[in-house]
Amino acid sequence: MNPLYKTVGIVGTGAMGRGIAQIAAQAGSVVKLFDLQPDASQKAKTELAAQWDKMVAKNRLDSPTAEAHKTRVLPAATLAELADCDLIIEAVVERLDVKQTLFAELESLVLPQCVLVTNTSSLSVTAIAAKLKNPQRFAGYHFFNPVPLMKVVEVIAGLKTDTAVCAQLSGYAKEMGHTAVLAQDTPGFIVNHAGRGYGTEALRIVGEGIADFATIDRILRDQVGFKLGPFELMDLTALDVSHPVMESVYHQYYEEARYRPSVITAQRLAGGMLGRKTGEGFYKYDAGVMQIAPEAPVPDVAEMPPIWVSPRASRRSELLQLLKDLGAKIETGASASPKALTLVAPLGFDITTVAVVERLDPARTIGIDMLIDDGATKRRVLATNPATRTDMRDAAHALFARDGKAVSVIRDSGGFVTQRVVATIVNIASDICQQGICSPKDLETAVTLGLSYPLGPLAMGDRYGPTNILEVLFNMQTVYGDQRYRPSPWLRRRGAIGLSLMHEES
Repeated sequence: MNPLYKTVGIVGTGAMGRGIAQIAAQAGSVVKLFDLQPDASQKAKTELAAQWDKMVAKNRLDSPTAEAHKTRVLPAATLAELADCDLIIEAVVERLDVKQTLFAELESLVLPQCVLVTNTSSLSVTAIAAKLKNPQRFAGYHFFNPVPLMKVVEVIAGLKTDTAVCAQLSGYAKEMGHTAVLAQDTPGFIVNHAGRGYGTEALRIVGEGIADFATIDRILRDQVGFKLGPFELMDLTALDVSHPVMESVYHQYYEEARYRPSVITAQRLAGGMLGRKTGEGFYKYDAGVMQIAPEAPVPDVAEMPPIWVSPRASRRSELLQLLKDLGAKIETGASASPKALTLVAPLGFDITTVAVVERLDPARTIGIDMLIDDGATKRRVLATNPATRTDMRDAAHALFARDGKAVSVIRDSGGFVTQRVVATIVNIASDICQQGICSPKDLETAVTLGLSYPLGPLAMGDRYGPTNILEVLFNMQTVYGDQRYRPSPWLRRRGAIGLSLMHEES
């Protein structure tokens, strides 16, 4: 092995520091570990050795290679022992003053060619480097936990960072088995910025009383294909981690509405309901197992009313075919008969608005989300309005469950659940590209590897249609009057002319 950086210093030997040390040693670098806590460096070396022994036991690594990795990890008793390092990676507490002081001391010890990097997830790289004499050799190198499994690292240039430094860091990431993505020094960088929409929009939906936590999680897993629903994810990451990030990005962007946090997470954080690690978050946990109530059974409907579909329904032909497949009696008149269940399928508008604008009887009007092709989803989502009769709600539920697919019935919401969450994700991603924070390609790579989304956000927008996403946002802005939903120029222009969201201007 002949790594780009022969000797690497790691300052901070918590989970993140240990993870970085593991992949650096595996790349062939000598790794020096330093931590202010007594014996922490030696303990980290012992834990790394145990990790490699486990890999040998599972036949994921041979014994001679594991022993070679162990010999390359060296505990350091003082910062001065890092003086001969080619690269030093900081993974200490997220405090600007602490990091600035640390790097000022390191700069006085190391050789001129030594590259200094921070693993910060939320602080400005430029601000950390502000007191350095040579900020050109300083950059952000943001890994994700657990480092060996999360195969992406953000390489962040501060205002004075030399481009050659970022190029070399990207090359070293490849040697460690990771994919590097280049980001500008902006709040949240790529992954934490792009991830703002998923949880915050789900929290807004709960805050409006549209659906409960479990229902929203089920919808986003089954309709879109997310591995974890937003509330399952927040329970896993814990609110003492996720809520401060929400607040940090929001305030760093000077109260930009797209990133607005929620009082729901603030209250739960204050109450100690942090998630799995405390035994209770959005869900309760018994011996680490999430406790969740079963879904309500499909209603038993003796006589199914005829169905009339609004001529303005999105994907009307697909909806009519679905109704035929389900054996519904479909009315074809210019308006619904007095006994008919009326179906609407808006993009972005709520069911109440549609019923009023189209002069429909709200008591018999139900909405269905048709943004995602029904054949590609495991769940159908219906929405009532405040006047919808119980018998009509139950009839719609029973009808759309006839073929065995799961059905969720929610209260009235502009954009249902999937539309508003997907549109928010796509819109924020589009604005990341508009701001030039990273390339569309690096954005897609960072999000799929860093957040495990089923698709990159731009690819998601392309799959469901930029014009559809644009319509959802315009209509939601009308319904809610909130600047949160204003479309990014990147999305607005590409959606208006039918261009892929991945398209970069020449």
